[in-house]
Amino acid sequence: MKKTVLLLLSFIVLIVNVKASQDFLKKITSGYYKSQTITNIIPLADAELYAQITDNGKQILAYSYKKGDVCDTIIDIEKIKGCPIDSIEGFLLDSLEQRVLLYANTEKIYRRSFKADYYVFNRKRNTFDALSENGKQQCAVFSPNGRMVAFVRENNLYIKKLDFNTEIAVTKDGEYGKIINGISDWLYEEEFGKTQMFSWSPDSKLLAFLRLDESDVKTFSFQWFGGEQLLDDGYPVAQTYKYPRAGTKNAKPTLHVYDVFYKSTKTLDLGEIDVYVPKIAWGLTSDVLFAFRLNRNQNQLDMFAFNPRSTVGKITLTERSEKYYVDYNNLKAFEVLPNNRIVWMSEADGYCHLYLYNWKNGQKLQQITSGKWDVTDYYGTDVANKVFYYQSAESSPIERKIYSIDLKGKKKCLTTESGTHTALFNAKNTYFIDEFSSLEQPSIYNVVNPVGAKIRVIKDNATLRTDFEQNDLPEKEFFSFTTNDGVELNGWMLKPTDFDQSKKYPVLMVQYSGPASQEVRNRWSINWEYYLAKNGYMVVCVDGRGTGARGEAFRKCTYRNLGEKEVDDQIATAQYISTLPFVDASRIGIWGWSYGGYMVLSCMINGDGIFKTGIAVAPVTDWKLYDSAYTERFMRRPQENFKGYESSSLLDKAKNLKGNLLLVHGTADDNVHLQNTMLFSEELINAGVQFDMMLYPNKNHSILGNDTRLHLYTKMSQFLFKNL
Repeated sequence: MKKTVLLLLSFIVLIVNVKASQDFLKKITSGYYKSQTITNIIPLADAELYAQITDNGKQILAYSYKKGDVCDTIIDIEKIKGCPIDSIEGFLLDSLEQRVLLYANTEKIYRRSFKADYYVFNRKRNTFDALSENGKQQCAVFSPNGRMVAFVRENNLYIKKLDFNTEIAVTKDGEYGKIINGISDWLYEEEFGKTQMFSWSPDSKLLAFLRLDESDVKTFSFQWFGGEQLLDDGYPVAQTYKYPRAGTKNAKPTLHVYDVFYKSTKTLDLGEIDVYVPKIAWGLTSDVLFAFRLNRNQNQLDMFAFNPRSTVGKITLTERSEKYYVDYNNLKAFEVLPNNRIVWMSEADGYCHLYLYNWKNGQKLQQITSGKWDVTDYYGTDVANKVFYYQSAESSPIERKIYSIDLKGKKKCLTTESGTHTALFNAKNTYFIDEFSSLEQPSIYNVVNPVGAKIRVIKDNATLRTDFEQNDLPEKEFFSFTTNDGVELNGWMLKPTDFDQSKKYPVLMVQYSGPASQEVRNRWSINWEYYLAKNGYMVVCVDGRGTGARGEAFRKCTYRNLGEKEVDDQIATAQYISTLPFVDASRIGIWGWSYGGYMVLSCMINGDGIFKTGIAVAPVTDWKLYDSAYTERFMRRPQENFKGYESSSLLDKAKNLKGNLLLVHGTADDNVHLQNTMLFSEELINAGVQFDMMLYPNKNHSILGNDTRLHLYTKMSQFLFKNL
């Protein structure tokens, strides 16, 4: 009888623990442990204030940087009679801060793009008007003088003259699947992070815009099996869009300038058509327009300086790499300064650094930052004091801190805590909002002055940190090891809850491993690994060769040969951790998403059985199936690098896969197409290799949704519990 009671009590305790563990997983997948952020902040012309939407979306208020008190109500939609919107989703202010351009009722298009209902609120007249009555708009922005708004609707560019309440069509040839004016196609949005492709001149008289002709780009289609997309008869509906794959035709870009007064459009000659134009930017006056042309192989970036009225232009600065590619991301540091100077970011000395150039003749005037570390972001210049503000990995590749430096090389670290710092400066660089997080600290937002002194805390996520601490979770530990190739790699390790040095534990390796990515960082991130730790697993993450913040040679060494060095490094990681006394070398698994999914399959094919189990979510399985801009940046075109594409493809190697495999994909993935998983599955079937697969209907690359995410991570957990 006593034994029966003990068994019953043990069973009850087990059930309670399983439920508690599942509740913890639900918290993780719902985003509970993500830091609360501060969003929709716009610094105001009065450098003492910033504007922000309230949490309920009903107001836009002006706050004091120094004290945090409300100094002004910019708009309160509850006080607007007959207001057609329930909440404000985003906003812009004109240069005089008298008009507010706000939007609501957004409809997502792809990862970043959306269309919405835009409205203009006139603070002085207290009027609230729809920007247009002719359909939802995209990328609406004020002209510098605040008297006009440019926007895109159905692939055409428009100007709304607010003083006269008139709408003018700048272009009329926009057509879905053929011509796009003023916004990006799928490729520019996904691979260059662009949605808006137009820009007002400083005097508001000209509007420069990019036109993309995607008539010759091949289409891709996937089916919607349910939801709002279905017709009344219930048949699946196909979504078709232009998706250029590696080696196929891209959209053809042309650059144009519209004259608002004369209502005329001129074309600026970029010289070539099979190129990318990742950025256009005006100078300090309307006499010069900069356009950046990146060749198809992405190893040469040319800067054009155009006279927009005469259309005369020339290349004044060129960056070219004979060995690798030129990173378009360096354009985020481009800034025009007085006296014909520009800030330029380059990897010319092997690391990513800031330079000062004369844009008229392309002469390098000075290298601003230097050292064996990378600048990772740029925040702008205090022109009067000749001080530059930036973020870098100077203290460590796994850290990010904010710095200032002047032209004499006098440098100051403005953030002292070890971890990850990002900054939002005001217009006069008298304050910045510092977002800081670390392994143990959720995001805390501080107002900081330009010498690094903290003024006040805006948000500290203290409740989240307390909850994390009360869960008695283990802490991630950073480590490094040297591979047999003599390469030192950085990683983190999360040991099981109630870790016992004398026991041996199963291990799941988590990774992404894509070019210039980085997973091993000192920042707040509470994900699936903590749930696994509560269930007796050790979790390990290592950034192999090809990942970021360790200089150009390390970052770009996988060029033309994806799936070799980075795969070797994950296998080397498994070999290293198998030697640790508390690791069960017969139970090592690997998991990854997207590029990480490609890595899972590659490692299980090449790992000679060291990985007992693998989970690949939305994997690329042949780089010829992926988009042109991303793939060719790292591999060039298949026509030029046949050997590289052949060796990196997994389809003809599927028969060599060893271990228990779970394949996961969303059926509506517009990024890494389901075809990747289907073709790989077919090869496994033909080779008689058993595997498990889970498809998520109508889900894109991110497989979003609270119920869906919980189902996905429960499915993966159960697979690990059974097979690892």
